[in-house]
Amino acid sequence: MSAEHVDQPRAEARREQILSAAADCFRSHGFHGASISQISKAAGMSAGHIYHYFENKEAIIAAIVARDLEHLLTLTAEMRSACNLKEAMLECVTTGVEDNLEPHYAGLNLEIVAEASRNPRVAKIVHDADVACRESLCLTLRHMRQATGHKDDDATLAAMVEVLAAMFEGLMCRAIRNPEIDKATVMRLFQRAVRDLLEQPS
Repeated sequence: MSAEHVDQPRAEARREQILSAAADCFRSHGFHGASISQISKAAGMSAGHIYHYFENKEAIIAAIVARDLEHLLTLTAEMRSACNLKEAMLECVTTGVEDNLEPHYAGLNLEIVAEASRNPRVAKIVHDADVACRESLCLTLRHMRQATGHKDDDATLAAMVEVLAAMFEGLMCRAIRNPEIDKATVMRLFQRAVRDLLEQPS
C-alpha cells in the first residue's frame, strides 16, 4: 500500500477540519470579513497548511458547495431506486425542512448566495451546482410522475423543480427572520404542499 493511499484518510480529515472552521468563520464574519488567518486559527493549523489544501477562500466555498451537491445527488439517486418513489420523496421532506430551518446551515448558505450575487467566480460555482441539482431532481420527478401515470413536458418538470427549490430555500430565510418558527406545524403543512405539487395533473 502506497504512502499516498495511507495518507488519504488523514488528508480528507484535514480538509473537513478546514471546511468546518471556514463555515463557522463565514457565518460569523461574512465571506470578506473572514480571513485565512481567522480560518487557520479556528482550524488549529497554520495558514500555510490551509493553502496546501485550498488556493483561496473561493476554493473553500467551492468545496463546501460540492460537498452539499454530492449529498443531494446521492439522496436523489437513492430515491430513484426506492420501490415507491413518491413516498420516498415525501419522506425526505422531513429531513429537508429540518436542515433548511437549522440556523447555522441557513446562515452559511445565505452568505454564499450573497457572495455569488457580487462575485462572478463564486456565482459560477453556485450556478454550476444548481444546474446539476436541478437536473438530478428533474430526472427524479420524471420517474416519479411517469410511475403514477403522468406525462409531463420538460418545461412543466423544470417549473416543478423551481417551485420545490423555492419552497426549501425559502425556509432558510425564515430560519433567520423567525428563529421561533413552529417547526412541527410547518413540517406538516410543508409535506402536504409537496404532496399536492407532486400529484398535480399533467
